Amino acid sequence: MITRRRLFELTGGVAALAGSNLGSSLTSPGHAEALKMQPALPEGTREEALLETLPGKKPLIKLSYRPPNYETPLSYFGTPITPNEAFFVRYHLSDIPKVDANTWRVELGGDGASGPAQLSLDDLKALPASEVVAVCQCSGNRRGLFQPHAPGVEWGYGAMGCARWKGVRLKEVLDRVGLKHEAVEIVFNGAEVPVVDKTPDFVKSIPVWKALEDTTLIAYEMNGAPLPHWNGFPARIIVPGWTGTYWVKHVTSIDAVTKPFDGYWMKSAYRIPLGKFPVVARFVSQDTASNTPITEMVVNSLITSPVADSAVRLGSTATISGLAWDGGYGVQSVEVSIDDGRSWTQATLGQDLGRFAFRPWKYSFVPHVRGKYVVKARATNQIGQTQTTQLIPNPAGYHHNLIQSLTLDAV
Repeated sequence: MITRRRLFELTGGVAALAGSNLGSSLTSPGHAEALKMQPALPEGTREEALLETLPGKKPLIKLSYRPPNYETPLSYFGTPITPNEAFFVRYHLSDIPKVDANTWRVELGGDGASGPAQLSLDDLKALPASEVVAVCQCSGNRRGLFQPHAPGVEWGYGAMGCARWKGVRLKEVLDRVGLKHEAVEIVFNGAEVPVVDKTPDFVKSIPVWKALEDTTLIAYEMNGAPLPHWNGFPARIIVPGWTGTYWVKHVTSIDAVTKPFDGYWMKSAYRIPLGKFPVVARFVSQDTASNTPITEMVVNSLITSPVADSAVRLGSTATISGLAWDGGYGVQSVEVSIDDGRSWTQATLGQDLGRFAFRPWKYSFVPHVRGKYVVKARATNQIGQTQTTQLIPNPAGYHHNLIQSLTLDAV
């Protein structure tokens, strides 16, 4: 059995509860009120969530420890790049691997390749390097805010982060084995394995056309440092624009296949109703008559400051700030309303780190009337997609991009 102590020993440390470094809004680890959990989250999630420090991480919101699922607190999203120590942690299986970079290898092959090959970490680093700034977001980010609640990890706003990823273009690696014309998908497996035989191994695939894009990488660095263990050390797959389910951590094999991969995590999990979401990228080889794999992220935004129910001073400038992102088409605009959506004004966009990155934004106003101001923010991307005013129901609670709303009190 994987105990809490054993889980953390696997990466060379023992967990410690901590909250003193998070400021006044996050000061009492283990108490959901101190975490300012969203009231829309299920009652059990709000009661059980606590701040906990994994080795190499700042205190994160622990939603489960077997497998480990830890959310980034809102206060860490003050910049478009999420620090490694603040990046969320997502695993599907309970047996968390201990990986030795000296002996790690990635096996290449499959019936869609001309032959097998094997690469070490040094072999990867000897290939031409490439970088991309991209958001990694769990497909179920904000699942806990769905009404009615959907089953799964009840994430709030923080199952995401944006980093500068450095590695090797996947197509450079696939060139080592030579793709056949018959190849339709590229299949990834990682060192994350199930505890019992009946649990399906976490194996994912992407279409060949996505694998061959210049921005699809096997990354070994994150924000200028080796990947943290909790984020895929020593190498992981990076699929910019697509949800994190495809970003396989601790990757150990990459196979080109000539038939659609039919593993559980493709044919049964991470699927959405066909034709209901405004997404462009399709995974046609995995389509059925009723559903399709989740692919690109939908356009979204997050108000990062101030927090809900903050007081703002009457007659003084109040600044609303946040982040916006989408599936790689690029953020065109962010609009802010301070009157519950009756009128909207353009926010000022900040630094553009690339079409896959968080785009910071700010909006300032002066409250002249005492009382409540209902603030909303909505993002629009370069192809005209805008955040929704009504969530699209789906069984697993994916693609939550409802326009965020919070109340400020002018005093």
